[in-house]
Amino acid sequence: MLKFLTAGESHGRCLIGILDGIPSGLTLFENDINIELGRRQKGFGRGVRMEIEKDRVEILSGVRWGKTLGSPIALLIQNRDWANWEKAMSTNPEDSGSTPPVTRPRPGHADLAGAIKYRHRDIRDVLERSSARETAMRVALGAITKALLKEFGMKVISHVTEIGGIRAEKKGMTIRDIEEKADESDVRCPDQSASKKMIDKIKEASVKGDSLGGIFEIIVTGSPAGLGSYVQWDKRINSRLSKALMSIPAIKGVESGLGFRIAEMYGSEVHDEIYYESSRFYRKTNNAGGIEGGITNGEDILLRAVMKPIPTLRKPLKSVDIITKEPFDATYERSDICAVPSASVVGEAMVALELADAMIEKFGGDSIVEMKRNYEGYIEYVKSL
Repeated sequence: MLKFLTAGESHGRCLIGILDGIPSGLTLFENDINIELGRRQKGFGRGVRMEIEKDRVEILSGVRWGKTLGSPIALLIQNRDWANWEKAMSTNPEDSGSTPPVTRPRPGHADLAGAIKYRHRDIRDVLERSSARETAMRVALGAITKALLKEFGMKVISHVTEIGGIRAEKKGMTIRDIEEKADESDVRCPDQSASKKMIDKIKEASVKGDSLGGIFEIIVTGSPAGLGSYVQWDKRINSRLSKALMSIPAIKGVESGLGFRIAEMYGSEVHDEIYYESSRFYRKTNNAGGIEGGITNGEDILLRAVMKPIPTLRKPLKSVDIITKEPFDATYERSDICAVPSASVVGEAMVALELADAMIEKFGGDSIVEMKRNYEGYIEYVKSL
């Protein structure tokens, strides 16, 4: 089983990640992880924090001479902004009270619920960990699992399909087109016309002191049939992937394949007919999004996630001070206008982490060589059916 943990606060010294369960012999370089971290920091509508942080990873353990050892992999990302928060986020009790407490919860954040749950009187104790800054480490860990999936011909890509009601069109585009054009777009949208409208919409929101959400799509190519299972609720691959995407801050809904559209359709319009040719089963449509009965069916996996607008606004909403109980207009903390493009990269990481876990579960081995041997034997079995 693949397991991972992250630690660290938004303005703390650093972010730490530990990934346990990666087999030995996987080629891994820090620069491969840094490329993914750079992708997360891009996107029109990001805040000034992205101008401060230039995320770089340090591999602390689990890798020797560019190859994984089979032992836990530990990663570190320094927070450059720590220099401005050293006393405010100090672990030393002598620095207690060096910065005023935050007592005014922001609507839409974990502020109030977190303060109630953990009995905090200073909301900074909540917002520092609940911040989406933590997702930088998830992207770093996801880069490792992307390298693992690549060994088996699998690829995870993403693109933005909607921001602020502006919808993209991808009809006629190949998956390669989508990937290349999304990476060229400031909002990770392969539709150039829609990209321009999305940017204009974000500018409009910025002028108003408001924010915007949207939808991104994850596409996984090269997945074998047989990942996940129907035998228990928590083994279904669609439930595992949905959980992974819903764990990303501000994600409010996930769908696969046609998703909610099927509510309007007849069954005969929805279900993918099965064909057989050249020693393989296949489907001419992929309305199921590559998953049937909680198991991958060998077609591309298609997932979409909806992200709410960032709740930190220059246009203040009403709230109540947790100490005085007096009403006030919510305070503004440095934030993004729109983070949907960035969230799509985090989505890739979370899907890669979950699929790598499923691959290790299905084809498990202590080394990449052993895992590949098991995988190749399974593929031969599928071809022989």
